[in-house]
Amino acid sequence: MRTLISSAFISLDGVMEGPGGEPGYRNSGWTFKDIEFLPEAFEIKGREQEEATAILLGRTSYEAFSPVWPDMADFAGYKAMPKYVLSTTLGEDDLVSNWGETTILRSLEEVAALKETEGGPIIVHGSSALNQALSDAGLIDRYHLLIFPLLLGAGKRLFSATDKDTQKLKLVEHEAYANGLQKNVFDVIH
Repeated sequence: MRTLISSAFISLDGVMEGPGGEPGYRNSGWTFKDIEFLPEAFEIKGREQEEATAILLGRTSYEAFSPVWPDMADFAGYKAMPKYVLSTTLGEDDLVSNWGETTILRSLEEVAALKETEGGPIIVHGSSALNQALSDAGLIDRYHLLIFPLLLGAGKRLFSATDKDTQKLKLVEHEAYANGLQKNVFDVIH
């Protein structure tokens, strides 16, 4: 079974919306506005590109990333990887042509089936609604979290507020950086 990894920038209060300056969110760009950039804090982002063998995105994140990421040197490792987009509304005509193979999945059952295929880890970037649905369905195996020392209040969150049984996590890697960022890698105990 393939490992499904959720990778997210989150504030201390769990907000993941608008980290890179996306329009429409009051605190958009919070990952770089008031935080000193330390390359070592982002080492895990390069490692993700080396270790992942596919990307899974929700429709909104796909529509935000696909016009930009294919031509960015920082994300060159993702260009050749198969991409999967979970969407009930996206059509083949909505896919970009310069980002490699992209498959539209229509349900969480199709994501579960993808996990059963041969291959290495599948990484999920952004995609708050997708992350919540995957977590609630028990499909996430690992979290790569960069936690920023900020309280943002309102905004899309990584974790849902669904009333569910306790989901246990095991901390397998962690580090704190001089700029206040924390890296926490958790395996989900299934």
